[in-house]
Amino acid sequence: MNVKKIDHLGIAVKNLDEAVKLYTEVLGLKVEAYETLEEQKVKTAIIHVGDSKIELLESTTPDGTIATFIEKRGEGLHHMALTVTNVEDALKEVKAKNIPLIDEKPRKGVQNTRIGFLHPKGSKILLELVEG
Repeated sequence: MNVKKIDHLGIAVKNLDEAVKLYTEVLGLKVEAYETLEEQKVKTAIIHVGDSKIELLESTTPDGTIATFIEKRGEGLHHMALTVTNVEDALKEVKAKNIPLIDEKPRKGVQNTRIGFLHPKGSKILLELVEG
């Protein structure tokens, strides 16, 4: 597997607009894009920091994954994403090494990316692989 870099850090927040203020007004960064993924019940703000990004995540429903995460653990780091050459091949390679997966096949991510998640039971953190 060819891991190229840390693609982004996903941060779960209760209020996207309020969370964005820290990065824009305090740190002077800019939001590159806002996007809602209905199938994942999440809206996001993407903020570039050099070659990596911060992905702020707000749940669009009370039963969404992000809402559940915040209820259990509070706001904060939700996942780390790594850029790989081919996400489908990477998921197969990880599965062959007996690491549990959330996604056995790639799905659509933010900004039309192909992504797949490894289960925290095997990776100790929710780890996302992003094709790029």
